[in-house]
Amino acid sequence: MSEVHKAISAHSAKQHEHIKTFMQLEHLREMAIEEAVAKCKNDEPFSTDAINEVTEKMNQLAKKGIVPTRRLVSKEMVKEYVSRT
Repeated sequence: MSEVHKAISAHSAKQHEHIKTFMQLEHLREMAIEEAVAKCKNDEPFSTDAINEVTEKMNQLAKKGIVPTRRLVSKEMVKEYVSRT
């Protein structure tokens, strides 16, 4: 295997890991959003800390390329979403 082929393979593997990690974080973020929305709908106290903690990890990963950034979520955003649904 040539050095170029090894470099391309390593780069491809690294990109695959970034995407895999991003997808795992996206799932965790969606679960945290669903939990906040459910609590808000039930007039229970809720926080967006878990959502934004995962979002920060996603955005750090995005700085390395190939995956998109995500917006931080405020309590007001959750309340607005719940009022529209």
